[in-house]
Amino acid sequence: MPTITQALILIAILSLGTAITRFLPFVFFPNAESAPPYVHYLGKMLPTAAISLLVVYCFREIELTAAPHGLPEVIAIAAVAALHIWKKNTLLSIAAGTVVYMGLVQFVF
Repeated sequence: MPTITQALILIAILSLGTAITRFLPFVFFPNAESAPPYVHYLGKMLPTAAISLLVVYCFREIELTAAPHGLPEVIAIAAVAALHIWKKNTLLSIAAGTVVYMGLVQFVF
């Protein structure tokens, strides 16, 4: 078990590393026009790729041959998609999908 000092040092190092990775692109490319085309391409493609990877990772262990056959997940995905099409609010869609999924898992299935 780490001591309080070790935990604080670890948190400080992780925070610094996170801050550096967030601010470094702005140091290298102070304005958007100075960024090379591949950086613009990555800026457009990486968010979709990252979300897709997270979706695949989250749903990789769904057992379609056993009850509830992935039904809570499908209902939650439908709720997220419907809310996002209707309201176009990512935070609302994700939060509502989480609430729907957890409600289904805890109280229905």
